[in-house]
Parts: sequence; structure tokens; C-alpha cells
Amino acid sequence: MTAGLSARLDRISTNDRYLIVPMDHGITMGAVEGLVDIESTIDGVTSGGADAVLTQRGIAERVHPNKNDAGYIVHLNGSTTIGPDESDKRVTGTAADAVRAGADAVSFHINVGSEYEPNQIEDLAELTADAERLGLPVLAMAYARGPGVDESDPEALGHAVRLAEELGADVVKTGYSGDGDSFARVTESTRLPVVIAGGSKGTDRETVEMVRGAMDGAAAGVSMGRSIFQHDDPEGIARAVSAVVHDDAGVDEALRAGGFVEA
Repeated sequence: MTAGLSARLDRISTNDRYLIVPMDHGITMGAVEGLVDIESTIDGVTSGGADAVLTQRGIAERVHPNKNDAGYIVHLNGSTTIGPDESDKRVTGTAADAVRAGADAVSFHINVGSEYEPNQIEDLAELTADAERLGLPVLAMAYARGPGVDESDPEALGHAVRLAEELGADVVKTGYSGDGDSFARVTESTRLPVVIAGGSKGTDRETVEMVRGAMDGAAAGVSMGRSIFQHDDPEGIARAVSAVVHDDAGVDEALRAGGFVEA
């Protein structure tokens, strides 16, 4: 690992643990709740303990003044919910574009098991090669998704995270298998740090329980979007999740750390 790569990984994590809040959903879903005033949301989640935020590069100038010295990740592919197929993620920039936008790392989404997997493999491999030359970490969002694929099956998720390692990623994000024991089979499939996606919004307790389960299964943290940025109190829920990821808190302790009465 080069000094530059190591330094940039440190900027998007704390002691090798990751609390990343992706907010690239504007390209996918439009200006949804939490993203209209993205400046305030970024300020809130980073004040609550997020290590890094993630957006498409066009939002960079709205990110930097509000991220409270947290890291910044630029996402480099995308699709829309109103397009012909949301799984067909297309390249939206290069590693060099991300550097010019002030990124500490880049990310890329691949649907392992979909009909678009072959092209996405090629695109991710090209990105990791370009990013390596720049000393820029790559977060691969490697999901098990496609016809007949069980998106929470630990074997399928394990295949997805191993694919990310084989293609040269530095950190990998994937779906959650549902409990710590099964997720341990996913994390055992790779030497990369594995972070879980947040999925659909749940209650505060459900969110924190999911994070606790993933950490018990040897996850390195979370990359959690809507459950945090669309929360009524983004700073508070970020603080609760941070308590689990960074302080090894239990569920009730973490809910109290977030300021939630129901604990």
C-alpha cells in the first residue's frame, strides 16, 4: 500500500472503521427529502460522527464547505428510477475527475448476477487501475442482484465481495444477510474491509440492531444513506450508528447516544 493510498483511507475512516453516508441518490431518485438542502444534511451527519460523505462529482462544491473535515468520496456510475432499468449503471466520471473534485476516494456500483455484470466488471477493473496510479482508494459497491439471485444469501454476497477484491478494490460495500452469524461468512470471503448497505428505512431500533449485527459478523462499518440522511434527526441517528461502529456500543447504549428516548 502506498503512502497516498493509506493516507486517503485514513481520511474516510476512523481506526479502520467506516461510517459513510452516501447521498448520490439525487441522480437516481431526484431531489428527495434530505437532499434538497444537502448542505444542512451534510453538516448534520458529519457533526454526528460520519467519517465520510459520498456524492456524484457535480455536487462537490456543495459538499466541501459543510463536511466538517470529514472525508469525501465521489461516486462514478449511476442510473435513474425512471429510466428503462435501474440496474444498468453507467459510468459518470473518471478517477481524475474525482481528484479534480477534491475526492479522497471513489466508489463504483456493480450488480453481480445481473445482465449488466460483464460490462460493470470491465468498468470497475478499468477504474481500479486508474485509481491505483493516482493512489486513490476505491470503494466497490458490490451487490448480489439479478434474476434468481437472493440478495441476502451469504454465499452470493460472499461471491460479490470476493469479486471486488479480485478486481482491485480497497473497501467493499454489500447487502446485509440478516444476522451476524451469516454475515461472518460474507466477511470471511475477502480480506477487504466490508461495510453494509443501509437498505430501506426502518425504525431507529431496527437500524441500530442491523448495524450491531453486522459488526458482530466482523463488518468494518456501514455505508448507510436514506436511513440517515432522510431521518428527522440526521445528526442524532448518525451519532447512534457511530456509537456502534466506533465505540462498540450495544443497541440501547447507541440509541441513548443518539438522543432517542425509546431505548
